Amino acid sequence: MKRFQFVLLTSTILTSYAFCFGSQKDPIPGSYRIELYRDMIEGKSVAVVANQTSVVGQSHLVDSLLNIGINIKVIFAPEHGFRNLADAGERIENGKDPETGISLISLYGTHLKPTPEDLSGIDVVIFDIQDVGARFYTYISTLHYILESCAENHVKCLVLDKPNPNGFYFDGNILDTAYSSFVGMDPVPVVHGMTVGEYAQMINGEGWLKDGVKCDLVVIKCKYYTHKTLYTLQVKPSPNLPNQTSVYLYPSICFFEGTVISCGRGTSFPFQVFGNPDLPDRGFSFTPESVPGAKNPPLPGVKCYGTDLSDAIKKGMAPKPELNLDWLIGAYNDFPQKDKFFTPYFDVLAGGPVLREQIQNGMSGKQIHATWKEGLEKFSKIRKKYLLYK
Repeated sequence: MKRFQFVLLTSTILTSYAFCFGSQKDPIPGSYRIELYRDMIEGKSVAVVANQTSVVGQSHLVDSLLNIGINIKVIFAPEHGFRNLADAGERIENGKDPETGISLISLYGTHLKPTPEDLSGIDVVIFDIQDVGARFYTYISTLHYILESCAENHVKCLVLDKPNPNGFYFDGNILDTAYSSFVGMDPVPVVHGMTVGEYAQMINGEGWLKDGVKCDLVVIKCKYYTHKTLYTLQVKPSPNLPNQTSVYLYPSICFFEGTVISCGRGTSFPFQVFGNPDLPDRGFSFTPESVPGAKNPPLPGVKCYGTDLSDAIKKGMAPKPELNLDWLIGAYNDFPQKDKFFTPYFDVLAGGPVLREQIQNGMSGKQIHATWKEGLEKFSKIRKKYLLYK
């Protein structure tokens, strides 16, 4: 019966794939390739790290695996929750998945890493979450802790790879590990240019896990993906990245989260605008309000003057294979109270104080980029060892 269900599921996946992605040469995520990993999880006690992006065709990965008899004992949820999206930073409670009754453990807030008790009796942990390729996007931090916990507790980790929508370049300063945090754990640039599978291989292979432990790691590759692929996301990865424009702009715009400038949370175009009431009025303004996905945005109810980037793709400003620092530098130069522009969080986001100091010292975007060259060349050699898609 289970074999029949598997054949039926495979047929359904192929139909759903054609509906969702169209051309047979469009990238196929690893989760869709159940035939490659079914034998690794059948008859095993399985944990799944997943959220709303963890889909197989029109079905959630958890539901798909249950339909073919896979024994899922626990679900781990990253920031923003499991099936339904929560605000950035919002506390996610442990409990049970209402759809399946499976135990649900949040890996956000005070409980970032699975404990030995969480993994007791688990044979395999499946990681299947869509990343967007930026160092401060917390899903790769969850991945780091999953690999570390699996290694420490002798549990296999199976990463179902997904295309990276910003995987066509890498850029930015290398994180100073003295500033490691949940919004930047590893010595990588702001944009790492790797899929989650490649990234997992790198942090495992380079000894970046605590005490240099090594995880029993298997990556199920995507099909038809290369690092030249401009991949359009089928499901929004988090509440404030609602479309492809926001995904492309996010690595550059996110720096504003460490300043007094709003990046559009609480509007219909988050990470596609930036502004503040004290910036010059050049004909564009917006007013953040409490909305689903941004219940407590910065500057609520305050009219902000700034820049509209919502047509960045149409105007050819995105996608671009480099970070844009001109927006950040321009806002700093326009802001009247320079000593109040940056918040302490900026150095955390930027992986150290250097970028802030460079901007305060009047360096241009081009000059700052030049200081990244040596670090990026070293990272390129490390990255190359773990690329799965040449």
